[in-house]
Amino acid sequence: MTNKAANSRASARVVPLRKGTTLEMIRLACPDAAQSTLISESFGLPVLDSDGIRDLHEKLIVETASALDEGLGERAMQIHLQRIVGAFVGSAYGAGQFYSRAVTEARDATAKAACDERDEDVGGPVGFDSAAQRKREFAAEMALQAHALRMAAEGTVAAYEHVIGEKWKPFERAVENPGRTVDRKAAELQMSAFG
Repeated sequence: MTNKAANSRASARVVPLRKGTTLEMIRLACPDAAQSTLISESFGLPVLDSDGIRDLHEKLIVETASALDEGLGERAMQIHLQRIVGAFVGSAYGAGQFYSRAVTEARDATAKAACDERDEDVGGPVGFDSAAQRKREFAAEMALQAHALRMAAEGTVAAYEHVIGEKWKPFERAVENPGRTVDRKAAELQMSAFG
């Protein structure tokens, strides 16, 4: 009897899942409202209306769902909104990762420029910014983009909960086995024909 139990457990297949991007991941990668405001003020960039962006996107999704309500069933609406929210969340996360890389490059360039022994990072002619300054300004612009997309994603997640009645969770897709190529599958089928 223990042999049967052991065999059934051995034959059970565990399907690994590809983890989706969560709202928590976005919050770790993208600046919050306070940091966005500080960056805007430090670099002379516009201060974003974080709450306005969030509220507008929430309203947009709620109104979209309302317009589609008669044409879509409950499950179809859930799938549709899952995809829309997933796109906003994925976009914000991508922007957050890009922002993080831009900050790293700006820090590296600034640290190199602070070294008196280097000639490569000496400021250019009067009226032109140094490479390190351009990288800092680029990182600041990316911070605002990442923050704006974070707020849009937060708005769509809130709208999903409002419309569907449950918290949004990322769709988790089963990971295809990268080791099993078509040739390998074909060989297995051919060999199984021999018995």
